[in-house]
Amino acid sequence: MKIEIISPEKIIYSGEADSVTLPGVMGSFSILNLHAPIISILKKGALTYRVRDNEKTMEINSGFVETKKNIVTVCVE
Repeated sequence: MKIEIISPEKIIYSGEADSVTLPGVMGSFSILNLHAPIISILKKGALTYRVRDNEKTMEINSGFVETKKNIVTVCVE
């Protein structure tokens, strides 16, 4: 799936990913390839995405995520 992680200042990551785990307001959740469409608000916590055998983690304060047509767009602050 394609993932884009953006902030008001810059594009943090844009490329392929195998999974992304996000800190939702009702608890952490993961998005995998071909996930159903979803929009969710994010809270302070760890955002983790996996590209092949590499896992990257970053702390976010807030944001939202939208998934549709195998594209995950994460807007973070």
